[in-house]
This record gives sequence, structure tokens and C-alpha cells, in this order.
Amino acid sequence: MYIFQLLDLKKGFSLPLWVAGAARSALKKLVGLPFENYELIKIPKEKKEIKIEIHSVGLLQDDSHALGITFAKSGLDLDLTQNLEIWTIASLEKISFKNPVQIIPINIIAGSGVGIKEDTSEICISNFAREVLYENLLDIIPEGFNLKLEIIFPNGEFLAERTSNKSFGIVNGLSVIGTSAETFSSASPNQLEEAKNNLAKLVQNDFKGEIVFVIGENGLNLAKTSNVNLPIIKIGNWIGPLLVDAAIKKVKTVILFGYHGKLIKLAGGIFHTHNHLADGRIEILVYLAVQEKLPLEIIVKLSKLNTLEDALLMLERLNKSLADKLFNNLSNTIEKRSFNYVNRYVKTNMEIASIIFDRKRKIRWAGIYGKKYISNFQ
Repeated sequence: MYIFQLLDLKKGFSLPLWVAGAARSALKKLVGLPFENYELIKIPKEKKEIKIEIHSVGLLQDDSHALGITFAKSGLDLDLTQNLEIWTIASLEKISFKNPVQIIPINIIAGSGVGIKEDTSEICISNFAREVLYENLLDIIPEGFNLKLEIIFPNGEFLAERTSNKSFGIVNGLSVIGTSAETFSSASPNQLEEAKNNLAKLVQNDFKGEIVFVIGENGLNLAKTSNVNLPIIKIGNWIGPLLVDAAIKKVKTVILFGYHGKLIKLAGGIFHTHNHLADGRIEILVYLAVQEKLPLEIIVKLSKLNTLEDALLMLERLNKSLADKLFNNLSNTIEKRSFNYVNRYVKTNMEIASIIFDRKRKIRWAGIYGKKYISNFQ
């Protein structure tokens, strides 16, 4: 399985590096090392270090805990984590082999403002973030001890309300996510060029004609855990132009795989899907509901809702078969509008298939072409 993930021009550093910087500074203070206003953070599997500025550090609770504070600088103007205040509280626990939990050298705890998984209450942290913490903290932990590390985002719960975290079962705050050291803008034209370059490389590698465009990090993670045996590209928001490029490169089938809140925009003819450029999700659903001749009172209720997930839940409470009918129509409309969009620029018979998952990351709906491929994702 080939997987390509898009890159863009470097703008700043991702959230895991700032968390690791604050944590390393706190741990050093705890073991008696001098404070410095920066930490050199090592990147796993790379021979480089990145300088992370530290705001302050101090001892707490009779010197048994240490608090490190920094402010994230992602470098992206529209990023919620730009200037995010980060606290990390470090404490040491003497290893007791009678306690199986203490086999883990670093116990990472979600403090106030940090997102947890609603179904398990576990901290929502990416593998990359965990690897960065281990890479930069293990060498300081004294022998015979484990590290207890609490991460706090003082403003995290408020900021999380402006994300789609709840749509994916993440509650109480912001996730500690990131899959690389640098941050990238998903709306930049440079990202489209990078995507085209990745696609050009892929179609040269014994390519069979079928490719999956996954929308966002959740789509990529779900596709990988579903063991999809097709080449995958994680794309940003330049969906329309990349579909056109795929047609030019003689791709036979593009499978659009993503969350309903993102893919619905294609059904409304919005082919650059960044939220800061265009939204209209509820309006598109209302239009589809009119097409399906849903009762007027239901259409009026839909028009007053704030999120697509709220609309789906309301419809399922009223009539589950009606909800599925509407969202299957959505899947078909995505395929039709995408095909028509591409053919405005290049005449092609390229199939465009849509497969959609819900807030619980359950694959739910597929268009006419998507139904031929949905078994590849389950």
C-alpha cells in the first residue's frame, strides 16, 4: 500500500514540539538542572534538533513537582494553536514492580483543556507526539523512577468548541496531535503543487489505475487501520484541481474517502473546502432535503441547526431510513458534481467514487461508484 502525505512550505513547528519543550524544561528543573529559555528538541528518526522557546519554569508542592510553560508558535495565521499557552507538570514516581502501570516509563495524563477520547477517557495524543516526548525525556529521568507528565492547555476547552473534535468523539479540549515537526498550511497553493508531484510519482509505480484521496488526518488514520489495499494520498483542501489533475494523468478511478462534514461541500459545488473560504454545509443539506421531498417541518428544523452531525442525529431520531436515504443521496450527488466539475476542464470518463464515515468513524454511506469499493474499507 502506497501512502503519500502532502507537505507545504514550512511555517512553524507543530504542537508536539512545544509540549515536549515545556515538559523537558520542567523535568530538568525537577532533577536540579539549570533553567534555560529554550530547549533543543530532537525529532525521532531525523538527525536534527529544533530550538523551542520556553517561557518559564518553577517548582511546586514542596519541590516534588515542576511546572514548565511555553506558548506554541505554529506560524499559521488561522491556526487555533498559534500562541496557545501550554503547561506541563512533571513529577517522579519510584518504580514498584508490583504495580503494572509503572512499567510505562512516562505516564502522560490529560489535564485541563486537553482532549480525551469519549469512549475510553484516554488522552488524545498522536503517535508522533508520544515519540517526541519519549525521545526528549527518557535520558533525563533518574534511574529507578518513572515520569508522571500532566499536560494542560488553560484555554483548550474554549478553543475546542471551534473545532470538529466532538464530531470524532474527542471531548474536554484540544488534542495533542501532529504527524511532523513542521506545520503546513492546508490552503496554500504550494500544497496543490506538492499533491500533483506526489500523484505524478505514484502513477509511475506499477499503478493499476485506482487511487484513494483521503480527506484529513482522520480519513488517513481510518483508511490505514482498515488495511485498504489501494494507493492512498492524504489531500488538503484543493480537491477539485487535484481531481482534474488525476484525470489529466489518466487515472481510471478516484475514491473520495472522508468525513461527511467535509465531503458535503462537493455536493454543493465547493471544490476548495477550507472552512475559511467557504462553508454552506447546512444549506447544502437543506437543498438535498428539498430534492428528496422531505416534509417541510423537517426542512425548517434542519435549516436552524449549526452542524451536519446535529442534523444527522435529528433525522435519525425522527426516521432512520429517511436519514440514510438523504445521506445516500448526498453520496451520489458528490460523485455527480465532482464528475461534472472535472469535465468542465478536461473531457474524461474517470470514475469518481465517494465513501463517507460519521462522527464515530463508522463507514456509513457510499455513492453508486463508491458501493463497488466500500468492501475495501471494512
